[in-house]
Amino acid sequence: MKKPRIGLLAGDPTGIGPEVAGKLLALPETREAAEITLIGDRRNFGATVAGLALIELPLDFEPVLGKLSREAGAYTLASLRVAVEAIQRGELDALVFAPLNKQAMKVAGLAQEDEMHFFAHLLDFHGLCSEINIAVTDTVNLWTTRVTSHVPLRAVADLITEQGVFDAITLLDRTMRAARGSAARLAVAGLNPHAGEGGLMGTEEIEVIGPAVERARAAGILVSGPWPADTLFIAARRGGYDGVVTMYHDQGQIATKLLGFERGVTLQGGLPVPIATPAHGTAFDIAGQGIANVGPMAAAFGVAVRMAGQGI
Repeated sequence: MKKPRIGLLAGDPTGIGPEVAGKLLALPETREAAEITLIGDRRNFGATVAGLALIELPLDFEPVLGKLSREAGAYTLASLRVAVEAIQRGELDALVFAPLNKQAMKVAGLAQEDEMHFFAHLLDFHGLCSEINIAVTDTVNLWTTRVTSHVPLRAVADLITEQGVFDAITLLDRTMRAARGSAARLAVAGLNPHAGEGGLMGTEEIEVIGPAVERARAAGILVSGPWPADTLFIAARRGGYDGVVTMYHDQGQIATKLLGFERGVTLQGGLPVPIATPAHGTAFDIAGQGIANVGPMAAAFGVAVRMAGQGI
């Protein structure tokens, strides 16, 4: 069976990205699983570049570990462009990138909301896309996505619409069916405490979220809700659900990182090619110390390999 072709990027050169990329390549199972193409400056991958294809993008500045910089953000954006160009040439099946720094990218001129929308722009993709976060442990494999993302908390309620909830459900269902080969059991969180408690603490569950769930069920999706968010993840941890749709960023992020931060993955859901990354940041506080955990990077690589191997 032909191995999937994975492009690997070392992320922001001032954070722990180069360290975890090098540690990933040092794992024997990494090279066995895929044909790997490195994208960036060879120095960012340590002593593990021998025998691997390399799309060279030399560093034109000296990174200062642990310090945010415009130069690092510009280099990161350039590396993402080069990676997408390789995809468009038909050379790669999927991408895995070590942690980026959104602030550095913004300072360097990123016009989009985040890297996912930057990828969509580069790929000229205009469909629905959203981050999917995956908690991967020995006992849990839980996928989550959200209706709203990087917006102020005070704006969330106004941004929750029936169509938005329905879209989030269908995106998660479609992605998980493709990755698993079968339907997933999905649950939808409410917005308010106790999922509104019958309208006593908000009506979004009755007027917006509930109708979206019923619409998704009518479309054949295995979904239920809205459920109180504080108990929903307990049921999911026990194996009651395979995926959860939340209403806002921290509602899902806190839960999934508690469930599996050591192997958490962020998937750029909905894009026409699998693109995965660890679900943590650049960790400036430990950059250069050699103590970064390779677990999330390895888990992201595994997700990309599986999805690319199925032609997703």
